[in-house]
Amino acid sequence: MNRIKYGIKTVKEFVRTESPSILTAVGVAGLISTTALAIRATPKAIILLDREENKDLSKYDMFKVVWKCYIPTMAVGGLTAVSILMANSINSKRNAALAGIYSITETAFQEYQEKVIEQIGKGKEEKIRDSISQDRLNKDPLSGREVIFTGKGDTLFYESLSARYFKSDFETIRKIINDFNQTILSREMYKTLNDLYYEMGLEETELGRDMGWDVDAILDIHFSAKIADSGVPCIVIEYKNRPKFL
Repeated sequence: MNRIKYGIKTVKEFVRTESPSILTAVGVAGLISTTALAIRATPKAIILLDREENKDLSKYDMFKVVWKCYIPTMAVGGLTAVSILMANSINSKRNAALAGIYSITETAFQEYQEKVIEQIGKGKEEKIRDSISQDRLNKDPLSGREVIFTGKGDTLFYESLSARYFKSDFETIRKIINDFNQTILSREMYKTLNDLYYEMGLEETELGRDMGWDVDAILDIHFSAKIADSGVPCIVIEYKNRPKFL
């Protein structure tokens, strides 16, 4: 009996967790089935209309003649639409919950950071940040990694959020940041992380589509000049205020 209960519980948990994927699969299958049923129903509808060939039928009259042929099509089509809408609704609620959790975490992190600066001073806090940047390079060594050539310079950079090495120019990056923030403050009110990646010459990421900065907290970057494992100087890009869900 306990095994049966455990099995039922496991199935319920699986359905709850994977419900968006299951509903999406049902929606895809429904689209295919709807098309197939419509194709099958059309010859029957044509036969019924041919029987009425001597009558001058309006579009409404034609609908009354053939609508029963399409009942299965409409039923499956309705189920398909409901499945797709439910999958989207569940994903939207989960994304909203994740955004809320992230917001709470980010607030706690900022409070912690402010308290650290208050207790040990800004200079020591920056030394700690620089040490963390070196640790990032040590844990993600340049050897064997792809270096992205953006065509904007020959200085090696490491972008901490996407963990990518790329070549650019320090002054170019500084100008990108200034223009990025100027656009937020003067025109667009917010910009995404992918907008920043685009300006840097990097490919977009899935994370970068939904996160970024706005007028309440513009982009603020900390540069750390470090040495990669191959002995090559490397500037690590860290974010004083990390991007938030927009």
